[in-house]
Amino acid sequence: MIRPLNEIALEINSDCSGKPWYNYAKPYVQAMMSLNSIKDTYGLDSGYSVVSYALANLTYWRGDTARRVKAELKQHLKGVAVSG
Repeated sequence: MIRPLNEIALEINSDCSGKPWYNYAKPYVQAMMSLNSIKDTYGLDSGYSVVSYALANLTYWRGDTARRVKAELKQHLKGVAVSG
């Protein structure tokens, strides 16, 4: 089972905090902290777009944790694309 986005966001923040490249991803990760699923909204932004932009800005995040968490986020995106 895929974890809620807010749990994933906490892990990302914990693992990436303090790294200079993280400043670009941080607004999207913080937005994810208020989302449970990709179908939720953050202001006028869809959960889908928040997760997409977070992934795009986490390209420099490397390692085992990064691979696992990015795969989870991609599963969230894929789930919406499949189920509509």
